[in-house]
Amino acid sequence: MKVLFLTHRLPYAPNRGDRIRAYHLLQEMSGWADVSLFSLVHDQDEEAQAAKVPFAKTVVTARVPRVSNYLRGALRLASSWPLTHSLLDAPDARAKLTAMIAAEPPDVVLAYCSGMARFALEPPLAGLPLVLDMVDVDSEKWERMARQAPWPRHWVYAREARTLAAFERVASARSRTVLVVSAHERDVLTALVPNVTIQLVPNGVDIEAFRPTCAPSDEPIVAFTGMMDYEPNVKAVTWFAREVWPRVVASWPDARFMIVGARPTRAVRALAERDTSITVTGRVDAVQPWLWRSAVAVAPLLTARGLQNKVMESLAAGLPVVVTSVVRAGLPAGVERGCLVADGPEAWTKAVVNLLALSADDRRRMALTSHVHALGWSAQLAELAGVLSAARRVGPF
Repeated sequence: MKVLFLTHRLPYAPNRGDRIRAYHLLQEMSGWADVSLFSLVHDQDEEAQAAKVPFAKTVVTARVPRVSNYLRGALRLASSWPLTHSLLDAPDARAKLTAMIAAEPPDVVLAYCSGMARFALEPPLAGLPLVLDMVDVDSEKWERMARQAPWPRHWVYAREARTLAAFERVASARSRTVLVVSAHERDVLTALVPNVTIQLVPNGVDIEAFRPTCAPSDEPIVAFTGMMDYEPNVKAVTWFAREVWPRVVASWPDARFMIVGARPTRAVRALAERDTSITVTGRVDAVQPWLWRSAVAVAPLLTARGLQNKVMESLAAGLPVVVTSVVRAGLPAGVERGCLVADGPEAWTKAVVNLLALSADDRRRMALTSHVHALGWSAQLAELAGVLSAARRVGPF
């Protein structure tokens, strides 16, 4: 089987949530298909990684012109065109896709996220069998963000929720199967687009990469991991640092909060400047050593879609995790055994302080009760081959 895989970020290195899932999809497909990868890239560093991408027979990239795309998106705000599609665009994308399918026509197209489904519905790919990995329903994410955002971002986010939902209906109807990452996302998509074929294909975790190589840590370190220019992550750590962390330090004066992730915004960096018990690392080569030296992980996201890789990875690294109820909604059954759910500063303070009060061995045992080690990527992606084979057999739309 020949698969054309469309991604909005190069799936290498697998160092952020969207890249992690795409990387493991690519790895899984390489075992039973010839995969050609077409990926948008957003800067020179990302483009330079294209030659290192494993598992793909062919890798073709198209550079996103950031400034002109923002201008084009602003000009289209009066239209029904999603801002996502303006920002995820490249002037030579169509020509490169035309050359790819002329050289090796695919049996099926797998589009990663709704932002790439747009290319699958347009020439030269229109009419080819399509499977859409929605991952999560982006329109609902924008709707949630709109509720929390001040004007004028409220208007922009609400518009994006509306226009993207309209596109998601069209793209889902044109797809042989739509993949989602959690039961919650399946329910959301079913409500948005009834009568489409939806397959639950959850995220996994790289068990061996995160398996602890040392004894559990006695240090009262609380860790958050993620890309630190992503707005929900920024809001999460700033809320935690402002509303929860001073209360934790009042009970544990030697506690430290580690914010581990690339591209911290000015607001994130300012947290460490104001409080010496907070560390902002910036980009790190690997998050595992930072998790292994910590006692507790936190995911205080107020807006969360799909399944949070950071939770799965922290549990696999031997850390219990405190999560919000919106993060809990996306977790696989059983994983919540390694988590405490909290909403509001008092509940969060109590959860973090109580976990710090446990022995290091008890914290690790709690993480292991989640059975996250049964959720390796191969097991989680086991349905993918059948889904793509079925789409191929059906033939062109």
